Amino acid sequence: MKSAQLWRWTVGLLFLGGAIALNYGPAQQDGWVVVGLYAWLFGWYGVMWRKSTPDDYSFYKWLAIVARVALIAAIPNLSDDVYRFIWDGRLALHGINPFDHPPRFYMEQAQLLPGLNAALFVKLNSPDYHTIYPPLAQLTFVTSVWLFPKSIWGATIVLKTIHAALDIGTILLLERIAPRFGLPKRAVLIYALNPLILIELTGNLHFEAGMIFFLALTLWWISNGKWYQSIWGWVGAIGAKLLPLMFLPFLIRRLRWPKWAYWFLLLGAGLLVLFIPLLNAWFLHHLGSSLDLYFRKFEFNASLYFLLRGVGQLLTGYNLIAYLGPALAGLTFFFIIRMAWLEKKPEVARLPVLWLAAISCYLFCSTTVHPWYLAMPVFFAALTNYRFPIVWSALVPLTYLAYLEPSVHLPGWVSWLEYGVVGGYLIWEVFPSLIPLRLQVK
Repeated sequence: MKSAQLWRWTVGLLFLGGAIALNYGPAQQDGWVVVGLYAWLFGWYGVMWRKSTPDDYSFYKWLAIVARVALIAAIPNLSDDVYRFIWDGRLALHGINPFDHPPRFYMEQAQLLPGLNAALFVKLNSPDYHTIYPPLAQLTFVTSVWLFPKSIWGATIVLKTIHAALDIGTILLLERIAPRFGLPKRAVLIYALNPLILIELTGNLHFEAGMIFFLALTLWWISNGKWYQSIWGWVGAIGAKLLPLMFLPFLIRRLRWPKWAYWFLLLGAGLLVLFIPLLNAWFLHHLGSSLDLYFRKFEFNASLYFLLRGVGQLLTGYNLIAYLGPALAGLTFFFIIRMAWLEKKPEVARLPVLWLAAISCYLFCSTTVHPWYLAMPVFFAALTNYRFPIVWSALVPLTYLAYLEPSVHLPGWVSWLEYGVVGGYLIWEVFPSLIPLRLQVK
C-alpha cells in the first residue's frame, strides 16, 4: 500500500471511529466527553481538508457516506426529539392531527391511544407545547411508526435511514452544484465531512437534513435555469422546515415581473397542497402560538440577545425577552428585505452568499441557537469562500456543557468564547483591511 493510501485509510478510520464513539457512546449529560469527541472529530476533519488533493476526493466522499450509514443503528443519544417525532407519528396514524393538542392534553383527558402512554410521555422534552414540525417532516414520522407501530427502535431506524439518505443526496447534489458556482468538487468535503453535520443530522435526527437536501435540489434547478422546476424543491424545503421562507425575497428581482408573480402563485399552490392534510380550524392558531413562544420564551446560546438582555435587566430589573425576541426577529426581516432591495447585481451566482448572510443574521439575532442550527450555514459555506460557519460549527458543541446540570445551564464563558472567536473571524473575512494579519481556513 502506497504511503498516500495508508495515510488516507489511517485518518479515515480514526475519523470514523470517533464518529461511532460519539454516536453510540456518551449521553447528553456527559458534556465533557461529548466536547472531547467532537474536538477529536474536528481535528481530523481539519487535517483531511487541509491535506486533501483532487486524488483524495473520491476516498473522502465515500468515507462521508459510510460514516452516515454507520450511525443508523443507534437511538439518538444527544437529543430526545425523536420521542416527539414518534408521538406525532402515532397520533397521525390514529387519524389525529398532531397540531390539535399538546401531548399533556391526552394524558390529562385520559384519551390515551395505543402507543401513546406514560412511558413515552415522560421522554418528551416539550409536552406542554404544540408541535412545530411541518408536513414533510410529519410524513416521515407517520411512515416510521406505520412500519414499526410498537417499536421505538424500529421507527427510529427508519427515520435515521431517511435522514442518512437525504444527507447523502445532498452530498451528491453538491458534486453537481459546486462547478456551477465556479468551485472544485473538493469544496463538497466542507459539508460532507463536517462532524456537526454528520452527528446532528444523521446521528441525532434533526430534520435540517431534509431542508438542506431540498435547498440543494432547488439550487441545482436554479443554476440550470429551471425556475419552475425549482418550485418542487422550495415546496420540499419549506415543508421540511419553515426557515427557507426567509430566502424568497432574493428571488423577486431575479425572476422579474410578471414571471415572479406566476412563480409565487405556483409556489403557494404547491405549499397549499402539501399542507392540506394538516389544515383545520386549529392549525394556524397552534402553529402561530408555538412560534410566538419560541421568540418570547426560549433562550439558549444567544449572542446579540444575551447582550441586550443584560442591558435590559440592568435598566429595568426584568428579563425583556417578550419584547426583545420579536424585535430581533423584526430586525432580521428588515435586514433581509434591505439586502434584497438594494442588491446591485441580482445574479444566480450570488444566491449562496446572500442566503448565508440571511441565515447568519437570523442566528446572530436569535434567542436560541442549538448546534444543529449551524447546519444550513455550513452548507452555504461549501458554496462560497466564507469559512466562519466552519469555525462556528467547531465551537458550538461546547454548548453541550449546559447539560452537565439537570437545570440545563450554559456557562457564560462558553458564549463569550464562541461568539468572540466567530465574530472576530467573521470580521477577518468580511473586512480584511481592518486586520493586518488575516488568518483564513482555505
